[in-house]
Amino acid sequence: MLQVELPNRLLSVLNSLEPGAAPKQQVVRLAEQELRRRLARYQLTDRLFRQKYGITLDEFEAAEVVKTRGYSFEVENDHQDWDLAVDGIHTVELQLASLRGEA
Repeated sequence: MLQVELPNRLLSVLNSLEPGAAPKQQVVRLAEQELRRRLARYQLTDRLFRQKYGITLDEFEAAEVVKTRGYSFEVENDHQDWDLAVDGIHTVELQLASLRGEA
């Protein structure tokens, strides 16, 4: 296990965010909160593209929407952003499970 010494100013901030918790618990909670924030952002992106196109990413790719819409910059950009969001959802869910000791 890696041991890290935390500066007093960081410990002070951690204690103000999570009073009474051990520094290790405080760092774990911060990591979990950041992962949840990222997950929410990725899920929002996925939901917005599902609404915009009326289908899931898998359906979007199977229907070759980028091709049928003439490889427009907007559609190609949407596809890349959507793919990153869906991959991000999967990655963050794995990271959260690992953090919780479920994986």
